[in-house]
Amino acid sequence: MSALVEFSMFPTEATQSKSAFVARVLDIVDKSGLPYQLTPMGTIIEGETVAEVMNVINQAYEELQTDCGRVYSSIKIDWRKGAMGRLGNKVNAVEEKLGRKLNS
Repeated sequence: MSALVEFSMFPTEATQSKSAFVARVLDIVDKSGLPYQLTPMGTIIEGETVAEVMNVINQAYEELQTDCGRVYSSIKIDWRKGAMGRLGNKVNAVEEKLGRKLNS
């Protein structure tokens, strides 16, 4: 099984830059050991189950709640029976059809 979960999470406090908070969340994602990809608009994590990935997201909430009064998040989930590795395979399939690498 494979669960691809794209999420973004940040406090709504009045700071313009959210990168310090995103870095705290990404540290938790990185330490989870799950494959992930950071994008300008969020982070994509791949796990064997939705629960496995949601556990990481819950840890991120717990981290930000220590000093943030309000936390906003957006979550998209794509669960599918089958093998892991879709994080890279989806991009590779499109690049193959284009005959070139994206963002090169």
